[in-house]
Amino acid sequence: MRFANICGRLSLVTWSSTVVDLAEASGGQFGPNPQSGYEQWPRLLDFVRSLDLATVPTRQVSREEFGNPVPAPRQVFAIGLNYADHAAESSFAVPESPAVFTKYVTSLTGPTGEIKLPAGDVDWEVELVVVIGRRAEGVNAAQAWDHIAGVTVGQDISERVLQRVGPAPQFSLAKSYPGFGPMGPVVVTPDELEDPDALELGCLVNGEKVQAGSTTDLVFSVPELVERLSAVTPLLPGDVIFTGTPAGVGIGRTPPRFLKPGDELVSYITGIGEMRHVMVAS
Repeated sequence: MRFANICGRLSLVTWSSTVVDLAEASGGQFGPNPQSGYEQWPRLLDFVRSLDLATVPTRQVSREEFGNPVPAPRQVFAIGLNYADHAAESSFAVPESPAVFTKYVTSLTGPTGEIKLPAGDVDWEVELVVVIGRRAEGVNAAQAWDHIAGVTVGQDISERVLQRVGPAPQFSLAKSYPGFGPMGPVVVTPDELEDPDALELGCLVNGEKVQAGSTTDLVFSVPELVERLSAVTPLLPGDVIFTGTPAGVGIGRTPPRFLKPGDELVSYITGIGEMRHVMVAS
């Protein structure tokens, strides 16, 4: 199943750009707010499985109508250096435990549109984003996927100058300018994917492929991240985890390369979809 935020309303994507408004289809059993669906995730899945798609109203939508499918998570987790090749290009050793930070909720945005560039060096980081569907507390890795609503495409856009301001790095702040956390276009349930632990991801700048990788190369897999995070703090329905980026970021290049006004950033994960954003001056 593929869930989306269509013009601020919780929707089921049935085929390509055809959607079902779930508040209307359920006769009000579920509200229109996309975030509220995760609070009722098991019941929502049961309802969608019972739908006769031949009888419910559908409509065609454009790419621009898709918003962030997880617009207001209570907790946003992000994992640094979670691909060995990215750790190497960043001149760090592969971590022995996940390097965890956050992106503030106000940085989150949808899968298309413009992103304003602040002063500094703005970089790209395509990532698989995990969405929690059932409260996870002390969850074993073997049961982790049972607590996941689905996965989506994300970008951990980063301003590298502020990120390196001391005495301690400012990871969370430098990665939380408005628009620096795009997600979408859909949340795909794990059963839709041939292997949710083996997804190809990458991004392009002005048509040039700058990142290409696979989640098979994650240092800490999705199940292991859920286990390690939930051992410390409960993961709540609708929370998201940015799982890390593969090699190919701008700061790791010689010479370094950063985003500039007019650049188009395309981010994709095979089996989920793609995002398109244009950079503009602040």
